[in-house]
Amino acid sequence: MKIKTVAVIGSGTMGSGIAHVFAIKGFPVTLIDNSENALQKARKNIENNLDRQIKKGIIDETLKNSALQNLELKIGLKNISKDTDLIVEAIFEDKNLKSLLFSELNNLIKENSIFASNTSAISITELSTFSRPENFIGMHFMNPVPIMKLVEIVKGYSTSLETIETIKELTLFLDKTPVIVNDFPGFVSNRILMPMINEAIYALMEGVSSAEEIDTVFKLGMNHPMGPLTLADFIGLDVCLAIMNVLYEGFNDSKYRACPLLKKMVAAKKLGKKVGEGFYKYE
Repeated sequence: MKIKTVAVIGSGTMGSGIAHVFAIKGFPVTLIDNSENALQKARKNIENNLDRQIKKGIIDETLKNSALQNLELKIGLKNISKDTDLIVEAIFEDKNLKSLLFSELNNLIKENSIFASNTSAISITELSTFSRPENFIGMHFMNPVPIMKLVEIVKGYSTSLETIETIKELTLFLDKTPVIVNDFPGFVSNRILMPMINEAIYALMEGVSSAEEIDTVFKLGMNHPMGPLTLADFIGLDVCLAIMNVLYEGFNDSKYRACPLLKKMVAAKKLGKKVGEGFYKYE
């Protein structure tokens, strides 16, 4: 199947980033959300990121204008064209919300279109049962999407070879690197990353060292570009907790138990950079 038109559901950090990379490659992209304010904020973020790419010499003003012309903002699922070839879901990490979304979309979009979820950890096989299993796949982009090269392509139990190949070729066309993985909780990236972050939070809670010192160990000792606690703030502590819960429930193994400090910070709404405070404070 040839992908010609794309719709992205959810205009947050990931959704706007995904819309950005499709628009800059010439795809007509419809960005969908339930909030006009969220959509306008997403458009502004996309413009700012395009301007950063101009300053770095990655694109020019002409390509920026072309990308913005390819972008269309719509409120509500019913405003998606039924002939859209690819739907990419990028809403919050909640299995029930995603399942309801795909169930509704299944009745709105043509039968041969492909549904993709940007989920960080939730089972693609489970989500696919609410729509079209053979045409359902995971496209796990990394944050920030315009910069990071990796896309985890997650095949569910019933995902067809044609769907896998279509999404693999599309990912390459976006100048991303596809890695095909099987459907296990957390896939590869978050099955390894989130327990590391969780253990760093345990180290902080137990007083092993301060947040700054823990992060310094990883930056200088392991050559990580940022420490695990800074990264947690960047991802969002609510997202980290949601992924840890998926791992814990999916594997039924106590080694994936979320740190009590992580739970406490989420309860206190100290969610990281997006709200101005997590393990660090932000302007």
